[in-house]
Amino acid sequence: MKGIRSGTGGLAYRINPALGAVIPPPIAEIAKLAAGREYPPEKPLLDLAQAVPAYPPAEALTAHLADAVRRPEMARYTPIVGRDDLRNALAAALSETYGGDVTRDQVAITAGCNQAFCLALMALAGPGDEAILAAPSYFNYQMWLEMLGIAPVYLPFRPERGGVPDPADAAVRITPRTRAIVLVTPNNPTGAIYPQEAIEGFHRLARDAGLALVLDETYRDFLPGDAPPHGLFARADWDETLVHLYSFSKVYSLTGYRVGALVAGSGLLAEVAKAADCVAICAPAIAQEAALYGLRNLADFRADKRRLVLERVDQFRAVFARNDLNYELICAGAFFAYVRHPFAGAPAVDVARRLIREENVLCLPGSAFGPGQDGYLRFALANIDGDAMALLGDRLVASQR
Repeated sequence: MKGIRSGTGGLAYRINPALGAVIPPPIAEIAKLAAGREYPPEKPLLDLAQAVPAYPPAEALTAHLADAVRRPEMARYTPIVGRDDLRNALAAALSETYGGDVTRDQVAITAGCNQAFCLALMALAGPGDEAILAAPSYFNYQMWLEMLGIAPVYLPFRPERGGVPDPADAAVRITPRTRAIVLVTPNNPTGAIYPQEAIEGFHRLARDAGLALVLDETYRDFLPGDAPPHGLFARADWDETLVHLYSFSKVYSLTGYRVGALVAGSGLLAEVAKAADCVAICAPAIAQEAALYGLRNLADFRADKRRLVLERVDQFRAVFARNDLNYELICAGAFFAYVRHPFAGAPAVDVARRLIREENVLCLPGSAFGPGQDGYLRFALANIDGDAMALLGDRLVASQR
């Protein structure tokens, strides 16, 4: 993150420069600004830095796991690409949600969605290649590409489009070195929800150029409405272009369990399995058990949490209806909102420092999400309730003085 860096600490040995040049994990770095401080009851900390669900897992799920952990197989490896019953269940859920045809052989279970992305890009590209990302971009994805020597090529941020990237911007950035186009919707960091026509426009572009479309839908469980987000899985040839990423972490509040999924053609998954075997061998068995239980039993829990998150998005938007607030809401959805701060020319990290120092508000600077983002801040909405939203508005107004 620009303005927040850590050193290597006077080591006698050489560190891989590909890692040394990468920014430190932004959330851990910004959290240091809040660590060790005391927050009085009349002005508590408002932590909007990390997308961690404020709600716990369902009691039925934790009770199930308390029994399941006693089973000997919970302490053993699973198949590299995950348990067959979980892969079957996710394939069926995707087929139903999107009106398509997904099979178990097209599903790999991973140790979180971050690992799904890392494995996919390792299989798709190598040093000297390029991947197209929509700015602002999820920082871990930028970090991983740079570690592998894959150049991130950024699409311009389009506030006038509500943060939705334009396929035309991607078309002029494709080169012989491009291997993938990466989209995240609902977006992290902006919260923007990409409409079906935009997603399918990117798919056509990727298909015609012989590229992978890597589509991260970690937050799809929190979309308003019940219509499928896109029709890509309904295509008979979807697995020739689409590489789909998903996480069980948010909807079931399983962030510490580390369980996600990569859905793609079986040829790609065969290569992914090689890397997975070297990194984690398999997703934790107990995490896979939790994901399977959620898919089979927690439809009402999913619906309830979707209503809760959508309510918080509405509450956040209401904060920006105030006439005395000079911060501008650009877009919001699912767990996130992206806001233009009113301090023209000020680095976003300085604004973030000031908010935690003076107003006890923790958020991430836009500069954590790629070039050209110093005018913005990212807020994670799932951590605070409606009462805290009102406090946030008061504190943002106070920070303008």
